[in-house]
Amino acid sequence: MSEAAKRPMPNPLSQLPSIDELLQADAVSSMIAAFGSGRVKSWARLAVEHLRAEMVNAPLIEAATKADLAAAAAIEIGRLRDEFSRLLLAGVINATGVVIHTNLGRAPLSENAKKAIAEAAAGYCTLEYDISTGKRGKRGRGAEELIASLTGSEAAVIVNNCASAAFLTLTTLAAGREVVISRGELVEIGGDFRVPDVLASSGITLKEVGTTNRTKLADYKKAIGENTAMLLRVHPSNYRIIGFTSSPGNAELAALAREKSVVFFEDAGSGAVVDLSDFGLGDEPLISRSIAEGADLVAFSGDKLLGGPQSGIIVGRRELIETIRRHPLYRALRPDKLTYAALEATLLAYERGTHFEEIPVLKMLSMPEAEIEKRANSFADELRSKLPEGRYIDVDVIRGESAIGGGSAPGIHPETTLVALTGRTISADEIERRLRLGNPAVIARIAEDKVLIDLRTVRKDEEAELHGTLSSI
Repeated sequence: MSEAAKRPMPNPLSQLPSIDELLQADAVSSMIAAFGSGRVKSWARLAVEHLRAEMVNAPLIEAATKADLAAAAAIEIGRLRDEFSRLLLAGVINATGVVIHTNLGRAPLSENAKKAIAEAAAGYCTLEYDISTGKRGKRGRGAEELIASLTGSEAAVIVNNCASAAFLTLTTLAAGREVVISRGELVEIGGDFRVPDVLASSGITLKEVGTTNRTKLADYKKAIGENTAMLLRVHPSNYRIIGFTSSPGNAELAALAREKSVVFFEDAGSGAVVDLSDFGLGDEPLISRSIAEGADLVAFSGDKLLGGPQSGIIVGRRELIETIRRHPLYRALRPDKLTYAALEATLLAYERGTHFEEIPVLKMLSMPEAEIEKRANSFADELRSKLPEGRYIDVDVIRGESAIGGGSAPGIHPETTLVALTGRTISADEIERRLRLGNPAVIARIAEDKVLIDLRTVRKDEEAELHGTLSSI
């Protein structure tokens, strides 16, 4: 037997690259600046363990060279990086036609709101400092003054979302007492979130009156007792009961509340501060109307029809607002400087009367059908010209519907014109997947084996990127 035959064969696992070798490779070392050495090192360990398991379970891989294994490990590290990156917040192109898309961050901010955030974030700001006196100031005073003026209310206070606004109001004014509410308003919204659960967690006792579809003023009146603190109206944002229905108006409930010396509180939800009835949104509560009809307090969202950042806004009688502000829970629920900055910039657009030109949600809702049709046809023509010969998809323009979203106006679907993509050799699901995993990610919807692009929710300055992603499918 030759000397070579007598020598033991090298263990194939010894060809696996070391962690240090992987971290020094250009493709891997470039990740450290973005993700940190600790995380990249953990990905390298996982990649090596993955290769080790493959080599044990698939002997054919044993023939791979050290260079092959290092390249395979780098690819696996890249996959782990991409997987992690998808957990992080990232911008997307919303091509769904859903204007207030909760999963995509609800209302996109105006350019002025984004500038205000950048300025507030760049350094120090007057969050709780009064320039005129040189002393401590009141947080949110500018935004509160603006929202009170726009809604015709005496005062306002701002917290981090509408659920917080309802929770804080009930905790402050009704904990340990009864709150009367119609059975038809005990709704469940997205993510298994039930309104009765958050209301009851504030320490109140809900007293349900009426039936699902009909509640009379007499039902409220009969339910009021010595332990009643409040009449509560909750706008059923994400559904409608139609047909044989009735409920008392705000003015009637406000008069009853005054007669019985209890508070009338309306959770209005979506937060329209201008009349949107011309766009099919006449059923959405107009905050100034609720105040004019006598509501003591009204709560609504800042990131829905208002078109601002996530926030919960409470407006109404000054003494009640100040009582709410003094509650210790307010400190835990108040927003940060970036929210106040974006909210102020959004509200100033209403003050200037430029809200339909500046605020993206309102621009999208008010976009004429003819404009969307023109954009869709132009977009489709350009896309067809960019697709290579033997392309995988056909491009058509069809009529369709957009959606308001965010639990607002569930029965309203504005008419739109859609760019429809039909795969020749790939499925609609595969086209949607490639768009979703693109850079930037494009979120679209599928109907009747077509991928639908609704330009209502796509900014004009996003169209070039959208063309690039679509033409690369």
